[in-house]
Amino acid sequence: MAEQNYKNHSRYVFGFHIVTGLLVLLSLALAIYNLFVTYHHFVQGHFTAAIISLIAMALVGLFWYARFFALRAQDRAIRAEENFRHYVLTGKPFDGRIRMGQVIALRFAADDEMPALAKKAVEEKLSAKAIKQAIVNWRADYNRV
Repeated sequence: MAEQNYKNHSRYVFGFHIVTGLLVLLSLALAIYNLFVTYHHFVQGHFTAAIISLIAMALVGLFWYARFFALRAQDRAIRAEENFRHYVLTGKPFDGRIRMGQVIALRFAADDEMPALAKKAVEEKLSAKAIKQAIVNWRADYNRV
């Protein structure tokens, strides 16, 4: 695996993000098309097309929330891990004003720069992108999906 840095730290799973995502969107588009095509035909075909459209919309929701819920669970774990790491390094937990996006970005900072960067992030209200770009010694995270 290539060394992780700011430019390549995002991770996409081809089968989920691309293939499944496109299939779900294609099924929704075709279902809606089918719904409008059958509108001019008999009632039974229109009813079936409406049911297929609802199922396709449910698939879109499942696709979205499956990813959303998994990321939120990972965010909670990252917050706990990084708060503990900050406590070990400084003897204090994170400042209560730190935002979740900042914590997630700070996980890439090496131990020697993380406490100072965390303080700067809160005081200057840095974005996650700005935090990641400020990191000198990148600490890879190969576990998040």
